[in-house]
Amino acid sequence: MTRASQHGPAISRHRLGTQLRHLRHASGLRLDEVAGKLGVAASTISRIETGQAPARIGYVCLMLDLYGVTDPDQRELLTALARDGQHNPWQARYRDLLPAETFRYLSLETSATFIRAYAIQVIPGLLQTPDYTAAACRAARPGITPGQVHQLVALTEHRQELLTRDRFQLHALIDETALHKPVASLQVMNTQLAHLAGLAESPHVTVQVVSLATPWPVLSPPLTILSFDSPADPDATCTPTPVGHVTITTRDTDTRAAAAAFTALARAALTPQASARLITDLART
Repeated sequence: MTRASQHGPAISRHRLGTQLRHLRHASGLRLDEVAGKLGVAASTISRIETGQAPARIGYVCLMLDLYGVTDPDQRELLTALARDGQHNPWQARYRDLLPAETFRYLSLETSATFIRAYAIQVIPGLLQTPDYTAAACRAARPGITPGQVHQLVALTEHRQELLTRDRFQLHALIDETALHKPVASLQVMNTQLAHLAGLAESPHVTVQVVSLATPWPVLSPPLTILSFDSPADPDATCTPTPVGHVTITTRDTDTRAAAAAFTALARAALTPQASARLITDLART
């Protein structure tokens, strides 16, 4: 039996919520019916099922009773997931700087083994240099203090440790606009582009540029699809909102639509080799 603690609290909540939702549907119970039995608001059950909040072990046991789950191994696994989901991830130190859904996204990102990211205005955070990150933070959050910028740069550098994991893969589609957009000084932009070209040679990273000269096959907002190593963990599709929050969904219809859009964009984008040449040329000029 695989223990959730190997994957971190976010994926434990993600996995627990998915399984509890399946069990509730199989039992034919509605959210409000379960909430009434537990004496909590329906939104509490919803947040548990979507992985947004940790679940008390007592609540999980009551839900398993309602759903007729008597197998001791299954009950042990699900209560272990609840227990592991109550731990604080490393991102907790940055909680005051992040909206709740962004905090949840970063927690899930840590457990992902394959990430597909489509970026329009800025280069994806996992591929940024510290100076570019600092400039992007100042541009996105007017009034931010130097200390907060320093913390967000440190957060981004911590996230980038994913790129060193043996079983991790990142496929990034970057709209060419982001390569030209002067988020920072010319020197910072040139350094960022050179860094991006170097990362594109990594066996863990695939970079494709969606050329300005190529008609878009689909109109899609920026999006990220997180995939995990266990079939028990559904993909999570994440889209940023205009005010800096992140919307996360694991609904099968949403993830299928996002994956189809990403695939269409990847087919229309420059090849990884052509993308690397374009990025290198831009860095030089």
